[in-house]
Amino acid sequence: MSVSSASDAAPASPVRWAWQPLPPRQPAEPLARAWLAAQLGASAERLPLQRDGRGRPRLQPPWADWDCNWSHSGEALAVALGRDVEVGIDLERLRPRARALELAARFFAAEEVAWLHQAPSAAVRDHAFLRLWCAKEAVLKAHGHGLAFGLHRLRFADGGGALRLVACDPALGRPADWRLVELRPAPEYLGALAWRARAGV
Repeated sequence: MSVSSASDAAPASPVRWAWQPLPPRQPAEPLARAWLAAQLGASAERLPLQRDGRGRPRLQPPWADWDCNWSHSGEALAVALGRDVEVGIDLERLRPRARALELAARFFAAEEVAWLHQAPSAAVRDHAFLRLWCAKEAVLKAHGHGLAFGLHRLRFADGGGALRLVACDPALGRPADWRLVELRPAPEYLGALAWRARAGV
């Protein structure tokens, strides 16, 4: 099975990620586990990977200083791994989003909604909506609470074709603490990878 990856998400990044096909009706976790185990030089069957109370995967000793996350959409899976960081990844398949503005008005910051309204076409708007969605979800997954924390509690702005976190709830720390890399692993997919240094590191 082919796997596309980037050992560094950015120069000197502590995070690596990969994406690969996910056959229909196949659960994502075994494939994610296999990739993580290969990166750590471990056996997939014995990799100490457990879910916390919110269902987030957590690596246990002797790899407790590593963090991992994965996301799947359509027929693809994206997996991320980093040391001494909190990492989140989101992957979404590109498709028309008839309710994009409705969802944005309900869940996004007013400035983000205004940006979407400026899009010159529905296709451009849907693409921008998905970029924001992936970025928000990646940060929230890294934080550990996921979408339940609230998409409205962090705000992104587009600058020079790249999204950056400009405001967030204090529970997420400072916007400057976060790093975001937008992903385009295949023409029909968008994604985002987010991380920050683990507390005390």
